Amino acid sequence: MADDSVRLDGVRKSYNVTTPTETEVLHGIDLTLARGEFAAVIGPSGSGKSTLLNIIGLLDRPTAGKLFVAGADTSVLDDRGLTRLRGRSIGFVFQYHYLISAFTAIENVMMPMLVEHTFPSDAIRRRAIELLERMEIAPWKDNPAANMSGGQQQRVAVARALAMNPGVVLADEPTGNLDTRSADGVFRLMREINVEKRTTFLLVTHNMNLARRCDRIIEVIDGRITSDERQAPHPVRQGGDD
Repeated sequence: MADDSVRLDGVRKSYNVTTPTETEVLHGIDLTLARGEFAAVIGPSGSGKSTLLNIIGLLDRPTAGKLFVAGADTSVLDDRGLTRLRGRSIGFVFQYHYLISAFTAIENVMMPMLVEHTFPSDAIRRRAIELLERMEIAPWKDNPAANMSGGQQQRVAVARALAMNPGVVLADEPTGNLDTRSADGVFRLMREINVEKRTTFLLVTHNMNLARRCDRIIEVIDGRITSDERQAPHPVRQGGDD
């Protein structure tokens, strides 16, 4: 367990529990993500992929089974403990970037650190600039998010997800709203962070071209893992995007 980022043991998730309309969405999921893995989750709409991501991201609790994140048994944590673990251990990237449109790029990246430290500091600003440089978007650091392209906004979103140096990044259709070139650039940058920092990435995607560039493809159908295949290592592409 020491080198596992995430482990699910028999995780089930039901909605409308104890009512006549109770519905089980996840049916006994067993899954382990080791530190530094770069995995994709695929499956048809309504198969439980987003529910699985929400549980791993500590946004929802399983109805049964156990979830371990960074070695912590989340079943024994109260809501405050879950919030603390989520803030320190997990980063999120979504299909829609959820940036604060009136805030600048650097202000958006600083937000998770301000939640933890309550007030800005030179160290927080330096960390934000470092991440924007890593995402190749530092020249736009003072631009309001509303004035940036979709690809630029998603790079800011990735930088924000990395602000607290999480061990795990969960990405739900992170390139779904981007053109091919921008999608490739965002994917490449996530892959480079994965290789350099041994950050674990779990991507939900309908884009099979991106899924095939991951190290592992996990297929979820009707709330069950139906296949879990490891891929041959893929080289990280360098440059060649906006």
